[in-house]
Amino acid sequence: MTIQHRSAFFISDRTAITSEMLGHSLLTQFDDLKLRENTLPFIDSLEKAEEAVQQINAAAVADGVRPIIISTLANTEIAAAVGRANALFLDCFQIFIAPLEAELGARASHAIGRTHNVNDIVNYYKRMESVNYALSHDDGVSTRDLAEADVILVGVSRCGKTPTCLYLSMQFGVRAANYPFIPEDFGSHQLPATLKGLRHKLYGLTITPTRLHSIRNERRPNSTYAELSNCEYEIREAEALMRRENIPMLDTTSKSVEELATTIMQQAKLERRIY
Repeated sequence: MTIQHRSAFFISDRTAITSEMLGHSLLTQFDDLKLRENTLPFIDSLEKAEEAVQQINAAAVADGVRPIIISTLANTEIAAAVGRANALFLDCFQIFIAPLEAELGARASHAIGRTHNVNDIVNYYKRMESVNYALSHDDGVSTRDLAEADVILVGVSRCGKTPTCLYLSMQFGVRAANYPFIPEDFGSHQLPATLKGLRHKLYGLTITPTRLHSIRNERRPNSTYAELSNCEYEIREAEALMRRENIPMLDTTSKSVEELATTIMQQAKLERRIY
């Protein structure tokens, strides 16, 4: 089948993160579609809407086919202006708000920035606090206030602890710390003293030796640290330690950071603090 080339526009009156995520989820269902993706945030006036329409129409001419628009524009007048572009216009607010209005028997406000009101400021500060906590407690650098963590990720170096902690803090407002197992821990066959009283907060990450070897070799090529035999040893010992301590474990080899974080949230029964 011929690969279809087409432009896609993710449009919003705010950051466009929602339209991007929804658009990706929908469009990745089509294997033979190659997209040129364009994100247009902060389309919050008719003037900006007209500029967006010009860009969309130019893409239609260049591609020889109508672009696809995924829109989360709350203002109906601005949405209508963008909807006049030569494109398939998917208005997420219209798709979802209209049935909700009918079901609830109430009229939606269609106000711009409703998700960025005073409550979002509270979310912002919670997010920043959790991100600062994750950065301050990355890779075992600081053990101060470690007991205040919601979860402490453990595992060998470079198995994915840091990006997972940052995602947990950014997306869920979770205070996530991480602590690497090192050869000294394997020799003692025990948890590091710092972690012994925090067993209930620990969640383990592991990875296949070949994948770990590839990651480490990019960071420190031709080092003992990156040797496949060393990776095999560290993973074997780390997994044995986590099984011995009955620490839940998740393999990061073929999982995205989104999958890892969501699985940890669910299995560790963590409380989401921000939306």
